[in-house]
Amino acid sequence: MSKIEATLEHWVFRSRWLLAPFFIGLLLAVVGLLVKFVKQLASLAMTMFTLEDEEMIVSILTLVDSALIAALLLIIGFSGYENFVSKIGTGEHEDRPAWMGRVGFSDLKIKLMGAIVAISAVELLKAFINVAGTPWQHLAWKVGIHLTFVVSGVLFAVTDWITERKGTH
Repeated sequence: MSKIEATLEHWVFRSRWLLAPFFIGLLLAVVGLLVKFVKQLASLAMTMFTLEDEEMIVSILTLVDSALIAALLLIIGFSGYENFVSKIGTGEHEDRPAWMGRVGFSDLKIKLMGAIVAISAVELLKAFINVAGTPWQHLAWKVGIHLTFVVSGVLFAVTDWITERKGTH
């Protein structure tokens, strides 16, 4: 191998660190979501006795939505960093999530689509709970978008299954 080729490969390999700020940014976004979550939770706590049942359920679903998005950001941040930048050196720490270090790019796609479908389902449920104030066209769009996410998720899973069966994964 020539010295030029070795130097080039060295720099290409080191360029993976350019991705680190993206993944760190996702983890910092969780902090922003936490602030929003605490604000929503405090608002719910202060008004829970005056809210109608539907409003209470929508407020709780908004909290669930925030938690799902935060979990999604953590999975993408951790897995992306471990897959593309560097292994996270936690060793065998007792609190290390079971999926860390085991989620490959294919698994990450499936987890991402699963989380998107779940978030979409929560948004759809919120719209149906508040159906009286929602135009039918808006509901139709939400159902269509949700079904698109569901079909996309299934197609991702089928594609990965076919690829895995052929052994070209």
